[in-house]
Amino acid sequence: MIGDVSDIYSVRKAVEKIKESIDAVILNAGGVVGKTAGQMTSSGMNELAATNILGHVVLVDELIKHDKLKKAVLIASAEAVPGVKALGMKPVAMKTSSADEFAAVLDGSYFGNKFDAMQAYGYVKYAGTMWALSMARKYPDLKFVAVSPGNTKGTDAPTNIPPAMRFMLRYLMMPIVFPLIGGMVHELAVGAKRFVDAISDARYQSGIFYASKEGKLSGDMVDQSTFYTDLKNTAFQDNADKAIHRFIK
Repeated sequence: MIGDVSDIYSVRKAVEKIKESIDAVILNAGGVVGKTAGQMTSSGMNELAATNILGHVVLVDELIKHDKLKKAVLIASAEAVPGVKALGMKPVAMKTSSADEFAAVLDGSYFGNKFDAMQAYGYVKYAGTMWALSMARKYPDLKFVAVSPGNTKGTDAPTNIPPAMRFMLRYLMMPIVFPLIGGMVHELAVGAKRFVDAISDARYQSGIFYASKEGKLSGDMVDQSTFYTDLKNTAFQDNADKAIHRFIK
């Protein structure tokens, strides 16, 4: 089925066409989006947040509503949430993680007049991750996990970063520097396997965000809450869910 994840009605129409039940859903659409990331959609979310979160939440809500979801939901997250010190990626650091603050992230007002999609990306992924962890408690009979595919070769550099930076990332960092550092890059198939393992392997438990070890972008997946403790805060999780649903009419 084809649907636009940044459009509520498009997703709902797609779900109407699904007749059989679904065992597992991998919510992988997203990314830094590009030059239009800060533009507002009809939902009130900007395009970055709508593409990474809005349609995913609507899809899951509709599948549950119509009893079409049977086993597992995985949302793609990123190591940008806890940050990667070696690359100068600071961890997400919200003041209160209140519903109002999450809503400000989703409409872009949290970032003031200068909207930087690269900075906002980690905050949007944090909101989506916390929604999934909230859902894990709300629906204990379903498995909800957040997983980062890690830093994968074969994915293109974001179009909204400066050309010189994009050139360095594509032709220097990804093929040369990251492999030399170790634990910083892997093949696309490895990232895909992370998703398959997380929904099918009992070692990966509901209500957990799994990604690379602290400071890494590749290698074994670990529970991110062991070093990024905000993930354990159930009030923060529920605030993310409440904020997202403010935009779903």
